[in-house]
Amino acid sequence: MSVSPDEPTADPPTTEPAARSAAAGRRSERGQATAEYALVMLAAAAIAGLLLAWAASTDGIGRLLDAVMQSIIDDAG
Repeated sequence: MSVSPDEPTADPPTTEPAARSAAAGRRSERGQATAEYALVMLAAAAIAGLLLAWAASTDGIGRLLDAVMQSIIDDAG
C-alpha cells in the first residue's frame, strides 16, 4: 500500500488548548501506569525476599526439597 504525496501521513500538530490538555493527560496516564508497574514489581520483590528469608531461617527449602525427592522416589519405586 503506497501513500500518495498529497495525502497526509499523520495528523498535523494542533495548538488548540483542549487538544494540548488531552495529549498531556495521555502522557500523565502513561507515566502513572509505569509508576504503578514499578510499585507492583517492588512489592513482589519484597515479598519474595521475605519468603526467602523465612525459608532459609526455618530450613523450609531443605524440607521442601526432601518432600519433593521423596515423592519422586515413591512414584518411581
